[in-house]
Amino acid sequence: MPKNRNSATVPPRLRLNKRGVAAGTAYCYCLLLFALTACSPNSGRLNPTAPTANYKATNMDVHNESLLSTVNIPVSIALADVERQINTQVNGLIYEDNSFDNDGDGTPFMTNVWKRAPIRVSAGVVKGDSLFYFQVPLKIWAKAGKKVLGFMQSGETTFEIDLKFATRFSIDPDWSVSTQTRAEGYDFVTTPTVRLVGFDIPITGLVRKAIDNNLGTITAALDKQVKANIDLKTPVLRTWNLVREPYNVSEEFRTWLSVVPRRVLITPLRFEQGEIRTTIGLEGHTLTTIGPKPPVRPAAALPDLTVVPTVKDDFRVGIIAEATYPEVAELAKKQLVGKSFSFRDGAYNVTVTDIDLYGQNDNLIVKAGITGSVTGDIYLRGQPYYDPQTKTVALRNLTYDLDTKNLLQRAASWLLQSTLAKTMEKNMAFPVGDQIDAIRQSVQERLTNYPLAKGVTLKGKITDVRPDQVYLTPTAMVAVVYANGKVDVKVAGL
Repeated sequence: MPKNRNSATVPPRLRLNKRGVAAGTAYCYCLLLFALTACSPNSGRLNPTAPTANYKATNMDVHNESLLSTVNIPVSIALADVERQINTQVNGLIYEDNSFDNDGDGTPFMTNVWKRAPIRVSAGVVKGDSLFYFQVPLKIWAKAGKKVLGFMQSGETTFEIDLKFATRFSIDPDWSVSTQTRAEGYDFVTTPTVRLVGFDIPITGLVRKAIDNNLGTITAALDKQVKANIDLKTPVLRTWNLVREPYNVSEEFRTWLSVVPRRVLITPLRFEQGEIRTTIGLEGHTLTTIGPKPPVRPAAALPDLTVVPTVKDDFRVGIIAEATYPEVAELAKKQLVGKSFSFRDGAYNVTVTDIDLYGQNDNLIVKAGITGSVTGDIYLRGQPYYDPQTKTVALRNLTYDLDTKNLLQRAASWLLQSTLAKTMEKNMAFPVGDQIDAIRQSVQERLTNYPLAKGVTLKGKITDVRPDQVYLTPTAMVAVVYANGKVDVKVAGL
């Protein structure tokens, strides 16, 4: 049988197989089938490279220097309160010398001293020094002796005098109170005279000498007593530890507010409109933690007191609202998981199946699982910020990550041109307002007639809350806002 002359020239790809199908044609069919399958629903599988997690700040960093705030407390104490306290402490007999000894000029002399009227207190500034002025009204009994014909004769008298002192008051860095008191002279209200053997013997000179000889001793004794008996450190240390104790601001959120004070600032005393005024600044960190009550070890000592020229008359407290990534992801899942999106008049569709979140520097990475016309994971990135209007941590500029974008351009460009990213951005708002409001309310309650000690009441009001920024840490998104306001301390008694 003659050979088919054309068989040698038939291209191999068109040769028939045993079943009568060209092998090359079958190959083409396979390519076509693969192409059609790749474009059909439920066929594409996305597997982009996940962006690397990276964080600029740890939780400790967020709670550190950037959140340092100062509670500034203007303190005013009425001079009338100072005067009343001094008169409460100083009463009756205040000096006694019953020894009839020779005073050095041959005249025996003894004396007793009483406060005869309330001590008067005023204040002023001299050459930059703030001074207290005290006028001390005294009644003095004196007895003087004189030898007449070899016999000791004595007589006694009672007279009145006003002593005057000026005191410079200061608080040292170790919390001890120091005063520097100097005598400012004295005025005789009545003249001291002793009638002796029929004669009136003026003893003004003796009295002056006795007073002059003892003024230095009196002022030194006053300063010593002030330093020894006025203890500021004990009540301030007690207050310091009370401030450091965490207190619950939201049982629902298991949120604790802790104040970690670092140092105390104080301005020099000044006198205005009948009041002693100064400003105290409590500088430290305000921390918000979620979970069990944080343990705090009581401080055994106070930091040194820092005297500064001025402290602003307002205060700013940093308030932290913290949301862990799993918590935020659960909220996002409630909004997005199970939600379907159609594109190009229903030609394509996807359904969100899962949401996961983590951070990369300043961006929040959103990992979204999808199924439908394409299946797999997509990654988006956006910038978190605190929205004071909605009191939420929201996202802006949510866009596809670069590797996801490149993959979608080849496999599902229609998804790039859709509003999926914008829709997800609108649903990525995480409420933190309840935490912030709870903390703000608790702080406000602490500032409303809050007793610091007997007779000392803290009064204040938060005027506004201003956002700072949102930090991404390895465990959570941390929104920081600042509460600004005014605060005052009312001292009803010393």
